[in-house]
Amino acid sequence: MKFVRVNMTGGTVDVDGVPQDYAGLGGRGLTSALINAEVPPTCDPLGPENKLVFAPGFMSGTPLPNTSRISLGAKSPLTGGIKESNVGGTVATALGRLGITAIIVEGQAPQGSLYFLRIDETGNVSLIPAQEYEGKRTYELVDKLLEVYGQKTSVLCIGPAGEHRLALASVQSSDADGRPCRAAGRGGLGAVMGAKGLKALIVDQRGRSADPIADPEAFREAVKAVVKMVQADHMSAEVMPKLGTAALVAPVNAMGAFPCYNARQGTLDGWERISGEAMAEMIQERGGNPTHMGCSQCMIHCSNEFVDVDGRFVTGSLEYETIWAMGGMTGIVDLDTIARLDRLCDDIGVDTMSTGVGIAVAMDAGYKEFGDAAAALEMVEELAQGTEFGRLLGSGPDAVGKHFGHDRVPTVKGQSIAAYDPRAMLGHGVTYATSPMGADHTAGNLVGAYLTHMLDPLNPEGQVATSAFLQVAMAAYDTMGQCFMANVALLSPESFAVMSKLIEAKSGAQLEADEFPHALGRRVLKAEREFNRKAGFTEEDDRLPRFFYSEPLPPHNTVFSIADEELDGVFDF
Repeated sequence: MKFVRVNMTGGTVDVDGVPQDYAGLGGRGLTSALINAEVPPTCDPLGPENKLVFAPGFMSGTPLPNTSRISLGAKSPLTGGIKESNVGGTVATALGRLGITAIIVEGQAPQGSLYFLRIDETGNVSLIPAQEYEGKRTYELVDKLLEVYGQKTSVLCIGPAGEHRLALASVQSSDADGRPCRAAGRGGLGAVMGAKGLKALIVDQRGRSADPIADPEAFREAVKAVVKMVQADHMSAEVMPKLGTAALVAPVNAMGAFPCYNARQGTLDGWERISGEAMAEMIQERGGNPTHMGCSQCMIHCSNEFVDVDGRFVTGSLEYETIWAMGGMTGIVDLDTIARLDRLCDDIGVDTMSTGVGIAVAMDAGYKEFGDAAAALEMVEELAQGTEFGRLLGSGPDAVGKHFGHDRVPTVKGQSIAAYDPRAMLGHGVTYATSPMGADHTAGNLVGAYLTHMLDPLNPEGQVATSAFLQVAMAAYDTMGQCFMANVALLSPESFAVMSKLIEAKSGAQLEADEFPHALGRRVLKAEREFNRKAGFTEEDDRLPRFFYSEPLPPHNTVFSIADEELDGVFDF
């Protein structure tokens, strides 16, 4: 267990043991605890006082499948609050196999300087000047890095948007095939990375110094139980491998909860042209791969390789949220255009979700017409060029709305909602409003409860309690480095007991009965909410935009109906 502290101001690297205060944490639990303890809440997110933390999950690097998620943490330049943004690919496993618990990037490189941070197969850490790569887009950059350092290399990097310090800048992660098509997209942490003067984190995948497992036999038995649970889940084992997350387009649209045309409607005209079924058929006909392993140790294979009409690779894992943001919100019902927009965002290094919503806000304000594919492509390209409009779009949907004098902006704490309208899925509104991260679909996603008819999405009863339960559980699973696609199969008391056995077998420590996920998840959320309070957030920041309360959403013509008092009680624990 090692902490790597990198001071960009002085160009120094120190490797130490993990302080006792952070023992047993990884992923989101570690990033949030460390940011809350070490970053001044009122600091400039793009200044030297902010810190950028890379933390693989507590289980990353072990034989447990679907634990290839890494959490990035910092004060967000988009929301002004605490931010954890996590991403798959291969880097979490690579760091776990080196016994690295976290990398903490501090200070700020001298103006005009740019660096790589490289960790070789022995765990040696070095800062390498990277000025010659300034302005490089992510695909060209990663191709070059794999050529220099070898194919057994994992990369986290920024594109031009991060160097421009845009509030929507992502950190792109290389997948199992070495393509930077996975994104830690939410919250603008690519801008923090750019402000530090760090272009890329480069990690050798051949490390063999993982932290020892205290009880290997008990760990193996618990892994078998987890695998069995995931294989028994219909969504994880059957739907996701066939259609990926885009499988949700049809059912969410059918529920009238697919926000489109800047959340003016809950159903999209022509939705069937961008559904998961349509995409899988198109990929197969063109010779692409609709069932792809994009992340290390994945047993679900929800990824895909989208190709053009000539069979050439366009983008990796065209997902539900991107199809919604670039398609539903903009009224563009063409998968080839959406795939090009996804590729552009990954290459430039921006969040597809808030970028798509920013485009939709501009269209809604009359800047361009809904459905104008050429205009959408031009707007995204302007992000890389650093034009006046590119900087506006890159500042987030709130900035776009303010510029055009348009108040229909679907954000919370500056971050865009996801692909579930809170007027037709009330519990998502609870999560959007109360998550410390801003509107966030992974923080507590209730779509499974709706699709299995455990909850009525239009009935306020049970929404707050379910959102609170899921937010606690997801905070705990994010700490483990567990993939969301596996988490949906692991929400029963039996699965919590198995996860507790895994933690005990790895650490050698005995857990309290309520430790996972309840005590752990609450600890994470308390740290995040404490930071936000110190940064100046109040209960008024835990609210949806007013139009969700006053503007009925077709086809149900309902509004968000959860009272403020109920929102304020979500985290009464």
